[in-house]
Amino acid sequence: MSSSWKPGPLGNREPFSAFICDDGALDALRPVVIEMGWQPEKCNKGGLRNAIQSLSISASPAILMVDLSESGDPLNDINALAEVCEPGTVVIAVGQVNDVRLYRDLLASGIHDYLLKPLSASQLRDSLTQAQAVFSSPRGGDGEQEHTHISTAVVGTRGGVGASTLATSLAWLFSVEHERSTALLDLDVHFGTGALSLDLEPGRGLTDAIENPSRIDGLFIERAMIRANDNLAIMSAEAPINSPLMTDGTAFLQLEEEFSQAFDMTVIDLPRNMLINFPHLLTDVNVVTLMTELTLASARDTIRILSWLKQNAPGAHPMIVCNKMQGGAAEISKADFEASIERKINFQIAMDQKAAANAAKLGQTFIEANKSSKTVGPMRDIGNTIIGVADDDGASLEESGKKGGGLGKFDLKSFLGGMSKKDKGAEAVEAAE
Repeated sequence: MSSSWKPGPLGNREPFSAFICDDGALDALRPVVIEMGWQPEKCNKGGLRNAIQSLSISASPAILMVDLSESGDPLNDINALAEVCEPGTVVIAVGQVNDVRLYRDLLASGIHDYLLKPLSASQLRDSLTQAQAVFSSPRGGDGEQEHTHISTAVVGTRGGVGASTLATSLAWLFSVEHERSTALLDLDVHFGTGALSLDLEPGRGLTDAIENPSRIDGLFIERAMIRANDNLAIMSAEAPINSPLMTDGTAFLQLEEEFSQAFDMTVIDLPRNMLINFPHLLTDVNVVTLMTELTLASARDTIRILSWLKQNAPGAHPMIVCNKMQGGAAEISKADFEASIERKINFQIAMDQKAAANAAKLGQTFIEANKSSKTVGPMRDIGNTIIGVADDDGASLEESGKKGGGLGKFDLKSFLGGMSKKDKGAEAVEAAE
């Protein structure tokens, strides 16, 4: 999609125009348009192709709503619409296909929003208000500093391997020791422990987002997230266990998009079943931190998840973290584990029941409650590695090294791909047994 889709000044253009296929949707739209102070006559009968025909001979409005219901190839037709739209037009699409992939592709093409039929007054009002706000405070204006965002998903190969413990510790680490604004998204909607680890009530933020994805914007994020400290906010839930998760994943994608604008870092505590149900969750994730342990079941599922990531998230760097290291008491040896997964373990975290109990008693993350423990050293190194993803010159890695034992400048791709003990960074990879 061309850069002409970026919002621009309103100028002397008409504020709004719509091309809608069916009478029911038009009947829902017209009262809201009147409420917004616009002319209801600008709500035209006809879909996207009618819009293309009309706009090829007339000026584009500031906000354009088009119906994709009669389009056989929505993405191709949207590209055709871009050819006749003037720069700065904000486009809202309407359709009846409830598909996350289509939604994601439409947003990537430059569409401002996608509304699913049947349309409701509140849904239309929210979307049009957000579109109108683009002109009063557009993003990415001249003089703004480029915003760098890093996202990591922490996935456990099995239940109980410590993925949530690591996710909350990384979020705390980024927010406190690295002083970066951080969002923690706990996607275990029924049994998540993110808020519990931070001694917080989870609130209804994530539940509300799932129930009303069209409401998700910067203001919603500000109100719905629970603040843990000045730089850390969490979104989680304790949904009733008799209420199944009813979502197509749209809410999760929109949350990730808003987090990327509002925070420096996003940490996603991602239950492994979510990979199956919502593979698009990893589209914009920089690092997938795969938490495992030295068991046969974990070895099997590490192989399966690594294969899945290669197919579904080729842009994300997988990082293998082995937890609960117990010397010779493991079910299988480290060497056998690495041979089976055909790559090196990047980091090892020792078994420390006393430290885990201490964190639970204090209502703090593992790393906050045990700052001086040798057990948390690898966690700091994991955090440094993740932050290094977006640093082309390695500057922040060098800075993090001053704060907590960094890794220095290195080739991230080869590092995460596996290293032998003879490699230069071996000492950083081999954490305390």
